[in-house]
Amino acid sequence: MAVLTGLAEPQALSWLRLFQLISPNLPVGGFTYSQGLEWAVEAGWVTGPDSFESWLTDQVEEGLVHLDWPLLRRLHAAAAASDLAALGHWIDLLVASRESEELRLEEGQRGEALLRILKDWELASDPLLQVELRRSQLAGFAWAGARLGLSLEQLALGWGFALLEGAIMAGIKLVPLGQQAGQRALRHVSARLPGLLPQALILSDEQIGGSLPSLAIASSCHEIQYTRLFRS
Repeated sequence: MAVLTGLAEPQALSWLRLFQLISPNLPVGGFTYSQGLEWAVEAGWVTGPDSFESWLTDQVEEGLVHLDWPLLRRLHAAAAASDLAALGHWIDLLVASRESEELRLEEGQRGEALLRILKDWELASDPLLQVELRRSQLAGFAWAGARLGLSLEQLALGWGFALLEGAIMAGIKLVPLGQQAGQRALRHVSARLPGLLPQALILSDEQIGGSLPSLAIASSCHEIQYTRLFRS
């Protein structure tokens, strides 16, 4: 039997841990949220594959590039240095930048779920660290990456792909999209991630912050939407 030897075992294991962290089967509850899409569909802002891809592209170019990825870089550096003060500072900025109560609650709820996993993996035993990580899934993701030997680039692309995959799973149910249309959207939008990442990683502290008024409005309206499939 042929044996693959091109990838060292630690490197191979790091990729497998990344796949586990971004898997929709990991119990962080991401599949229960629509990130405002449920309202956007009801309001007629998203009506089919083309408008859905535009919705995703706006979130990538504004939210991911100008907020999540730059903060992931800083959270990863703080985690690598075990600097809890810096970690808490960047978590404060992240939570403050989530533009609706629903989005802030989601950040914390998913952070709490990821913390349970990190504790089980024996990566977060410090009580002071746990206080910080339960506030943000992105912070827990960065902490896990630093402890598991994942590069910033691996983490950033994995995080971006996971966000897109979650949104597309919601879109398949809500727009609705067929599976093939969902796969096409994932292929089209995810192909842009490698080219956008360098831009995000060179932003200064003063440049951090995305503005997505439509997402903020949709999420706020979803909080009181009369009937809904997704959590608020």
